[in-house]
Amino acid sequence: MKSIEANGISINYKIEGSGPWVTLSHSLSCDLTMWDALAVALAPTFTVLRYDTRGHGGTTAAQGPYSFGQLTADLTGLLDALEIARTHFVGLSMGGMIGQHFALAAPQRLDRLVIANSTSRIPPEAGPLWDERIGMARSQGCAGLVEGTLGRWFTPAFRAAQPAETARIAGLIAGTPPAGYIGCAGAIRALDITARIGAIRAPTQVIAGADDPGTPPAMSELIASTIPGARLEIIPSASHLSCIEQPETFNRLVAAFLKG
Repeated sequence: MKSIEANGISINYKIEGSGPWVTLSHSLSCDLTMWDALAVALAPTFTVLRYDTRGHGGTTAAQGPYSFGQLTADLTGLLDALEIARTHFVGLSMGGMIGQHFALAAPQRLDRLVIANSTSRIPPEAGPLWDERIGMARSQGCAGLVEGTLGRWFTPAFRAAQPAETARIAGLIAGTPPAGYIGCAGAIRALDITARIGAIRAPTQVIAGADDPGTPPAMSELIASTIPGARLEIIPSASHLSCIEQPETFNRLVAAFLKG
């Protein structure tokens, strides 16, 4: 892994493979290793760039608040520093939110867009839940968020069958810098761009997990019905981290879509 200065912070990133560029953006409380399986699947055909979002992994955990304008500027700053003019983009959860903003802010730099297990709006009734999580991260650090997060991210069947992978993700959640979690969670809490995403013109694939309680399929259906020409895929027996719970299906869908 390498790091580069962009938009006032040091951004940790990894590049592998060869071919057209594809950029991968992870969820809240994870890092670029969330994409290990997809990176292996895409590397024979694409040059894969994955990076740690502001406040996560090896990227600077600046004090917040953060905004999606800032997180998008981090991405474009990274692309500028690496001299990447255009890229496909795959984002899951928070990464999908960044992808929507990137598609609107820099359409000339985007080829194809994948938005997985994400949403274009956090409803007002979910605000207190986010306030509670932010308060816990502020008072206890992110270790206190592990059990509740795992319950939303994976089905019980996956957790029983894959204890090592569940433990790995638990470690990422617990190890997230509180400043990074608080900053990104505040940006997510304020998300409301449904009225804007109809302007996205990049070919778009939307992926949902059939059993995802955090960003249920209805949220993906709304995105897919709002972005012109977007296609929707719902993965059975998958919760929020569908790329980890059902990697073969997820990777097949993404690779086929990016190849056009």
